Amino acid sequence: MSHTVEKIGGTSMSRLKELRDTLFIGDHEGDALYGRFFVVSAFGGITNLLLEHKKSGEPGVYAFFANDDTNHGWHDQLDRVAEAMKAAHQGVLDHQADIQQADAFVEERLHGARNCLVDLQRLCTYGHFRLNEHMAQTRELLSGLGEAHSAFVTTLMLCRAGVNARFVDLSGWRDEGNVTLDERIAHALDGVDPATEMPIITGYAQCAEGLMGEYDRGYSEVTFSRLAALTGAREAIIHKEFHLSSCDPKLVGATAVRKLGRTNFDVADQLSNMGMEAIHPKAAKMLRQADVPLRVTNAFEPGDPGTLIDDQPADTPAAEIVTGHNVVTLEVFEQDMVGVKGYDATILDVLKRHNVRIVSKVSNANTITHYLDTSLKTMRRVEKDLAQVYPSAEITTRTLSMVSVIGRDLTGLSVLSRGLQALSDAGLEVIGASQGPRNVDVQFVIDRDALRAAIKALHFELIEAHQAQLSRAA
Repeated sequence: MSHTVEKIGGTSMSRLKELRDTLFIGDHEGDALYGRFFVVSAFGGITNLLLEHKKSGEPGVYAFFANDDTNHGWHDQLDRVAEAMKAAHQGVLDHQADIQQADAFVEERLHGARNCLVDLQRLCTYGHFRLNEHMAQTRELLSGLGEAHSAFVTTLMLCRAGVNARFVDLSGWRDEGNVTLDERIAHALDGVDPATEMPIITGYAQCAEGLMGEYDRGYSEVTFSRLAALTGAREAIIHKEFHLSSCDPKLVGATAVRKLGRTNFDVADQLSNMGMEAIHPKAAKMLRQADVPLRVTNAFEPGDPGTLIDDQPADTPAAEIVTGHNVVTLEVFEQDMVGVKGYDATILDVLKRHNVRIVSKVSNANTITHYLDTSLKTMRRVEKDLAQVYPSAEITTRTLSMVSVIGRDLTGLSVLSRGLQALSDAGLEVIGASQGPRNVDVQFVIDRDALRAAIKALHFELIEAHQAQLSRAA
């Protein structure tokens, strides 16, 4: 247990040259360079071009292929991917021979993917085959291209700098496909000596379980966590472009936020629920079960230890993070609901069918309200389905926001009452508020246009003022 498994996200990968001089090499010399496994994401923007834009939904190769009427759209998009990949590695590689190798790698992989998709289209012109039956595998194939490219380029760059780096490809390119994730990792690491080599590993791993089907764009964190658990890593480390802090500095100011330093997996789960993932919750579960602590650092401040996430409780109660998320409310009011079972189960079935994520929910005698992470377009379909089941119910939706105050232990801090007062003093109306018995988070529901002001008011009252009080006491 002397090694670490470390992950670098796509945005950070776009600053790969800086990472070479700080994170990968930095002050490390000789044997100190090794004992570190690096799992890399695709360069920033590449996966959006391959699949679809994560935020805007703008189609990538996958989306064009799935809805191809002209037989040209996805070909053109694949050409754009090739251009973007080459531009990305030309920006970080200095030696012409390395650039030529990287160019050849891109051509070989994208040519293979293009042929595969053409053959699949041709096969599906026969009535026995349906394209929609193969779209999951198509998404997997395309996903792996970005990570394979970035890992290969990183290896070239580090080898040129004198590091004994080794490209470890988990994408299953021309390999046996019917293997589990554990088998894929074990086979790829066979013969790797972490004491003398620096493995650069693809964030995507092809396996029989199909990572995209369950985790979609969170697959690289699952690969990273499973690798750390399987190899018994001393620590799993995620390198981001910023520290895990008490709030988004863009909202409250860089001088107002504080680095967490230490928290636990419970807080990480609450963050995921609010759309601010430190790590995918299922990836965190793997680390938790394997007793591997997680550290989140700023990739460009290698001397800073960052924030350690483990299973330890807080020494003293404290609010640690204030974060917010836009939500859509689904309110079902039915007079006949009182004392009747099954209403909630039916609503949950409809939400599951439309793949709607629940952030929170509250209920009383005749009303059930869900706070959802979804679009209004999807909500219209949900409303239609529920109206057919409960024709006499009043079903309403609203676009609101939710602000959550999160901490390992909020006992005795009166977060609910203090938060309500702070929001009132800021002139903000609170539409709803809730606190569970575990004392790890308190949620405030407000108008969507009040989100920023609500976060600032709660952060000032529960974190900044608390820090000032501690400083005065010291």
